[in-house]
Amino acid sequence: MDPRSGRSRNPYQLTDESPVYVISVAAQLSGLHPQTLRQYDRLGLVSPDRTAGRGRRYSARDIELLRTVQQLSQDEGINLAGIKRIIELEHQVAALQARVAELSAAVDGAAAAMQQREAQVHASYRRDLVPYQDVQQASALVVWRPKRSE
Repeated sequence: MDPRSGRSRNPYQLTDESPVYVISVAAQLSGLHPQTLRQYDRLGLVSPDRTAGRGRRYSARDIELLRTVQQLSQDEGINLAGIKRIIELEHQVAALQARVAELSAAVDGAAAAMQQREAQVHASYRRDLVPYQDVQQASALVVWRPKRSE
């Protein structure tokens, strides 16, 4: 099970979240110095997976996040604490959007089940009964007498 996405993954299938890049390659791909990547890891901005020997392994998603951190820092002038908060809020928004989608699917399923049950109830109505309607305009009196069996 992938702790970041909550989904199980095939260990032989490469995805955007597969930790495959060592720190030197990640530094080249992101355009940052390896020491900067270590600092970002210590601050909790970008936390790569670790090998059994505690070596860092970056995924393509981590590389993209490193580029985003650099862009926010250099181009937008946001400090690292602000960037960390932005990243946390983006993760929270993504989690909430996933939860909303999950709840919407549950509501849709419940609505479909309710409509199906309602259709079953309507189908079970007795067809020999006639709905009673109160007739206020007529003043006729109707008397019903059953036939006598002889």
